[in-house]
Amino acid sequence: MEWWQTGIVYQVYPRSFRDSDGDGTGDLPGIIAGLEHLVWLGVDAVWISPVYPSPMTDFGYDVSDYCAIDPLFGTLADFDTLVARAHALGLRVILDFVPNHTSDQHEWFIDSRNRRNGREDWYIWRDAAPGGGPPTNWLSNFAGPAWGWDDRRGQYYYHAFLPTQPDLNWRNPAVVAAMHDAMRFWLRRGVDGFRVDVMWMMIKDDQFRDDPPNPAWHPGMSSHDRLLPVYTADRPEVHDVVAGMRAVTDEFPARVLIGELYLPIDRLVTYYGLDGKGAQLPFNFQLLLLQDWSASAIADIITRYEAELPPGAWPNWVLGNHDRPRIASRIGPAQARVAAMLLLTLRGTPTVYMGEELGMIDTPIPPAAVRDPAELREPGKALGRDPERTPFPWTDAPGHDFTTGTPWLPFGADTPLSQQREDAGSMLQLYRRLTSLRRANPTLATGAITNVRADGPVLRYERTLGDRKSRVVLNLGVLPAAGWGGGKVAASTHSGRVGTALEGGWYLQPNEGVVLDIEPPG
Repeated sequence: MEWWQTGIVYQVYPRSFRDSDGDGTGDLPGIIAGLEHLVWLGVDAVWISPVYPSPMTDFGYDVSDYCAIDPLFGTLADFDTLVARAHALGLRVILDFVPNHTSDQHEWFIDSRNRRNGREDWYIWRDAAPGGGPPTNWLSNFAGPAWGWDDRRGQYYYHAFLPTQPDLNWRNPAVVAAMHDAMRFWLRRGVDGFRVDVMWMMIKDDQFRDDPPNPAWHPGMSSHDRLLPVYTADRPEVHDVVAGMRAVTDEFPARVLIGELYLPIDRLVTYYGLDGKGAQLPFNFQLLLLQDWSASAIADIITRYEAELPPGAWPNWVLGNHDRPRIASRIGPAQARVAAMLLLTLRGTPTVYMGEELGMIDTPIPPAAVRDPAELREPGKALGRDPERTPFPWTDAPGHDFTTGTPWLPFGADTPLSQQREDAGSMLQLYRRLTSLRRANPTLATGAITNVRADGPVLRYERTLGDRKSRVVLNLGVLPAAGWGGGKVAASTHSGRVGTALEGGWYLQPNEGVVLDIEPPG
C-alpha cells in the first residue's frame, strides 16, 4: 500500500505552531524545531498551511507568488531545510496549494486588469449587468457580492472570498499551464504532495446564471448562505481540472493529491475521479460538520461512506482544521478522547489538526484582538476562525515556548505539551498510545471495517485483516453502557483497562472507548 494510505497526516498552521524569531508569529524554523514532537507523536506526514508571499489579508490564502516563501515565515532555504529534515526523520511534507484565487497584488492580476502580457483572461471578468450593477447575484463567502468593480479595466471581476482574492479563470489553458508549473516547482524541491484549497470551487458556470435562493436560510446564518451555490461550485467541468492536477503529481513517484471538499458524501466521492484519476484523498469532513454527535449518526455516516466509495478508492477521516471549531469545544473534552479513538481506528487515512493531541479548545477572542476577516466582515455571527487558530503551548514558561514576543493571537487555557508528556492519563499520551497501536497492529491501519452499528449511545465496529480481528466499542453517552463481545483490551480512553480480558456482561464507563484484540480461531 502507499504511504498516504497507511500513514497519519498532521496539519500545521504555521502562524501558530512555533516562532523562532520573537515576532509573535510562527515560522519555518519553528516548524523544523517542532518536527521531533511529530515523530514522537507517531504521525507520518506534516501538512503545512500556506507559507507563500502574501499581503496576508486572509493569512496566506491570498497568494502573490506561488514559487517563493513569505519573509514572515523565512526563506526558500529554510523550506528546503525543513523538507530535508522531515525526510531524514521519516516524515513526508504536504504543502497547501491555493489554485482557486490569487492576491490582487499578484503580477498576474495586475497584468490582467491592465490587459497586458497576454493575461487579459486569466481572471473572471464581466461587463456590468444591463442597467448597471454586478453581472450575476453570486455572493462572496466573506459577505456581500462576489463581484468587485475595477475602474482601470472598466469591468467587474469575480472573487469567491475577499475582494483582494480574485478568482483565476481555470478555463484558460495558460492559467492551467502556469499552475501546473507552480506545482512542479515544489515537487522538484521534494514536496510529497498537496492539499488543494477549495477544490470544488475552481470552475464556475460558463453561462453566468444566477444562483437560486436557499429556502433554509435564516438571519443567523452567513449572508453567503442566502443562495445555493449551484453555479459557483461543484460544476461538472471541475473534475477535468482535478484530473490535470493529479497527472502532474503522478509525474513524480509516491506523491499524493488531497482535496478540500465541503460536500455531502454522494458528491464528495466523485472527486476520486474517473478510474481513480482524481484526488487520492478527497477530504471527508462528515465528522467535522456533524451536528448530532451520536452513535446512530456516526454509524450511518460510516456505512454510507463505505457504500459510496468507488472501487479501489481509499477512505479518509478528519475531526478538525483551521477553519472549524475544535473538536473538544464541539463535543466536550471527555468525549474528545472518544473521538480520538474513533479517528485512529476507522478504516482510512486520519488527519490530525495541530493541538487536537493536546485537547486544545477554542479560545474566546476579545473584539480588539480579532484578526479573521470572516468575523470582521460579519461580526456577531460566530463565523470567526481565530478561536481555533490560537498558538500551540509547548511549555508553561512565559510565552509557552511558542514565542519570546507577543503572540499574534492570545493563548488559551490549554494544558501545555510539557505537562501532558509527564501525565500518563493526558490527551497527548492517549494519542500517542493510539498511534503506536495503529503502527503495531496492521488490522487498524489497513484492515476492512465490518459490523458497524449503534446500540443506544454505543458505537461499535470491527476491523479485520486475514485471521486478525480488532473490536472497537465507543460510549458516546454520559452514563455507563453495556459493552459488546469480548477480547483483550489493547487500548482504552480510561486508565486501568489495558491488558485485561473482557467477556460478556462488561460495561463501558461514561465517555469511554476501548479497542479489543480478538484471538484468531484455533
